[in-house]
Amino acid sequence: MKNELGGLFMVGLPGTELDDSTRNLIKEYGINNFILFKRNAENPAQIRSLCLGLVSACRAAGLPAPLISIDQEGGTVARLKAPFFSEFPDTRALAESDQAEELLTDYARTCARELLAVGINMNLAPVLDVSPTEQGLFMERRSLGGAPEQVARLGTLIITLMQENGLAACAKHFPGLGAATLDPHKVLPVVDRSLADLRACDLLPFAAAIRAGVAGIMTSHTVYPQLDPDQPATLSPLILEGLLRNELGYNGMIITDDLEMGAIENEGTVADAALAAFKAGADMLLICHEHHKIIAAHALLQKAADEVLSTERVRQSLTRIAEVRRRFAGN
Repeated sequence: MKNELGGLFMVGLPGTELDDSTRNLIKEYGINNFILFKRNAENPAQIRSLCLGLVSACRAAGLPAPLISIDQEGGTVARLKAPFFSEFPDTRALAESDQAEELLTDYARTCARELLAVGINMNLAPVLDVSPTEQGLFMERRSLGGAPEQVARLGTLIITLMQENGLAACAKHFPGLGAATLDPHKVLPVVDRSLADLRACDLLPFAAAIRAGVAGIMTSHTVYPQLDPDQPATLSPLILEGLLRNELGYNGMIITDDLEMGAIENEGTVADAALAAFKAGADMLLICHEHHKIIAAHALLQKAADEVLSTERVRQSLTRIAEVRRRFAGN
């Protein structure tokens, strides 16, 4: 099962060319899902060459075509920049315009066209966190608004258009990071909202995304005491299995946010977090930087697969990932 477990990971690579370390992850560990950052992007021809190299390396290792993702939200979180790619304001600015639907339609279609042209088949967007203005909230500029109905409507528009045009979408950050004041890249936030508020506000856009057939949902590295007082959502069976799977009825791909973020790594190792996230219900484990941490996480998952993880549980996650691949990567 060693190489099969590699299919549960999505990983970053260090530079603009396919390097030996990434080739090793593909060949020796069966990893065939990738995330690109600004460090991987110089111009469209180079990005396309890199993506084609990843596809070729996966094929040579006998693996399915890779999911290749990026964060191209627009505004403050957009890895690909002018002059080679279209630049958009923060989605908050688009959402609050008088022409919100027209502008967000252009954004979604442009993302699909430009990303697919260079070989990227998944955009880790849209943000569905409901975040009011002028309260010092971390997600304010990246959010589609402070009203759940608006976030649900505009988020669904983005998801539908990107996916109709062949680009997988990923709704984030479940069950909602909009009320957080702290940045999970650095520390572990707490969102202490009531169950009634979470259900009436934060969960509403994710329920809409599920109905729209979103390819993936990304977890939040945040503690929600009213849902699980002990674990952040990424590591919580109560939130991922109990709430997202059982209550909201989502049977698609759950992907963690980057397990190297401070909210997770300040509390323990990336490898331990990867195993805990998988046990909690995540399908895809996102590790964006250090390859030795990916290898350690793979080894821990392998040990668990040999001892405690059921083959059926691994198969479920691989099947969900394979369905996204079938829809958007051609395999």
